[in-house]
Amino acid sequence: MAKRKYHRKIYKRSKKRKIFFFLLFSFLSLIFLIIFSSAFLFVYYAKDLPRPEKFTEREFAEPTKIYDRTGETLLYELYGEEKREIIPLSEMPECLKKAIIFTEDSNFYSHIGIDFQGIIRAIKINLRIGRPLYGGSTISQQLIRSTFLTREKTIKRKVREIILTLELERRYSKDEILEWYLNQIPFGPNIYGVEVASKTYFEKSAKDLTIPEAATLAAMVQAPSYYFPYGEHKEDLLQRKDYVLERLGEEHYITKKEAENFKKEKLEFAEISQSIKAPHFVFHVQDYLLKNYGQEFLQTEGLKVYTTLDWELQQTAQKVIKEGTERNKNFGAYNGALVATEPKTGEILAMVGSADWFGDSYPEDCTPGKDCIFDPKVNTATYQNGRQPGSAFKPFVYATAFEKGYDDNYIVIDEKTDFGVYGGKHYIPHNYDMRFRGSITLREALAQSINVPSVKVLKNLAGQEDSIETAKKMGITTLDKPPSFYGLSIVLGGGEVRLLDMVSAYGVFAREGLRIPPTAILKIEDSNGNIIEKNNKTPRRVLSAHSARLINDILSDNEARAPMFGRRSPLYLENYDTAAKTGTTDDFRDAWTIGYSPSIVVGVWVGNNDNTSMARQPAVVLAGPIWHNLMNYILPKLPKENFTPLKD
Repeated sequence: MAKRKYHRKIYKRSKKRKIFFFLLFSFLSLIFLIIFSSAFLFVYYAKDLPRPEKFTEREFAEPTKIYDRTGETLLYELYGEEKREIIPLSEMPECLKKAIIFTEDSNFYSHIGIDFQGIIRAIKINLRIGRPLYGGSTISQQLIRSTFLTREKTIKRKVREIILTLELERRYSKDEILEWYLNQIPFGPNIYGVEVASKTYFEKSAKDLTIPEAATLAAMVQAPSYYFPYGEHKEDLLQRKDYVLERLGEEHYITKKEAENFKKEKLEFAEISQSIKAPHFVFHVQDYLLKNYGQEFLQTEGLKVYTTLDWELQQTAQKVIKEGTERNKNFGAYNGALVATEPKTGEILAMVGSADWFGDSYPEDCTPGKDCIFDPKVNTATYQNGRQPGSAFKPFVYATAFEKGYDDNYIVIDEKTDFGVYGGKHYIPHNYDMRFRGSITLREALAQSINVPSVKVLKNLAGQEDSIETAKKMGITTLDKPPSFYGLSIVLGGGEVRLLDMVSAYGVFAREGLRIPPTAILKIEDSNGNIIEKNNKTPRRVLSAHSARLINDILSDNEARAPMFGRRSPLYLENYDTAAKTGTTDDFRDAWTIGYSPSIVVGVWVGNNDNTSMARQPAVVLAGPIWHNLMNYILPKLPKENFTPLKD
């Protein structure tokens, strides 16, 4: 019995030993397999790490070309022949190197190519803000990714990126890597490396950059096409420049007081040298392309982008805006913008974002994007913060009242009215001519743009919340605050809007209640002629045909508006059925005229970039003649169409 127990113990001990050795062998085999696989992957992927000279060479890729609607006029070439000048690290100013390192890869000189702290920090920030905005890639990773890897987002590519980055760091010094990176990275379409960027934007060599200029270039690295100084996001660029200056202060390269002083320093961007037509429109298109296709795709695939732009109409639009602004300078208005669309398709036929893209800022010593009365590069037609529309907003409110069953013969009383306390004070609006008319129909009130009855329509008939919702459905994208924020003044233009949105929304009236979003693209072809995008948007009803026709009938009623504007005002076009509405803000900072026929919608804005008030002149005097001149040019070239008459 004892002998049997002894043998059982020996057997168990032997079994445990076998299991132990089996597990040990399996573990060691797994370790060996991991080491062997890692070594194989490292050798396989790192064997073709190119020589250092490759970091300053790029294969020529097929650029993206942007055409007008005919395909015969080349407006601009994105990522065509690259501009690049190689300079040694010693010729790059310390402020530029520090600015880029502190914002792109603060641990550059201490990590091995992969910054695990940076990755964890980026993950935390992304989780906090709820968006994958920060990536945590090091300068070395960015250099490898932009130079040697394909666009595919696969595990294989990521593994190769990591291995090549580690091998890059093993073979070369930090200063060599930084030099290649600063000569390699893009700073906008066709602009590569800090030397060309410095000469392009500031007309000086990189070694002569000031700290604010260096901070501006560093600000562009994260998204060079988005932060393009001549595009639609200059204000965002300047804000990020200020952030870079703050980082320089936090890292004690400069003092925090110096950082604040540098933020206030005026920046002057040089004139863009590449040949370009309709620049504000082109950069509006570029913005769309980057959002939908990405920079790498546009850089290499040889796309042909056929836009909606009518080049002949665009040239006339530029001419009438420039001439009109010259005249308006007598009234203290230095800028103007214009958008024309085809309401049946939403196609943008013309876009002029300022009085003269190639003109000088005014005053000359102003900081672009901040305190210029006239800033030629800002696209006021799509300005992201918007401008107040004045009475041009009223048709959305009246249309909402019509949707609720009221008609143009409904009578309201035009008299001095206290609408209660809003924003801590009594709201008592006045009419432009300081007169009250007593009983007045909705037709007369809208056609003559009488303020007090319009506020009553908003408060008592249409409703503030419903009116804002109508405007949003029709295409206004900027009214994102609660209705209480705007108060009753929304009907008189108390909320900021964009000119492109306003023109698109008025297109709903022209289209008799059908909404089709504005588009700048007819079609996009790849290098083989295959169509990869085409404008085939489907109209959607957002307003009843009856309400739209009623607005059209009122805004085209020259007799109804004559008591305020006269019978031969700029809003009247003899022998053509056109509707029009003006808008002037109380402080005379914005003047609008938006008008349309069934075939075309044209909107004009006049004002100053820094919100300086103009002379006390109504929009019909400042913006009306510009609108009239363009409509007078284009209407004879279009099929003659009339608005659908109202049924009795």
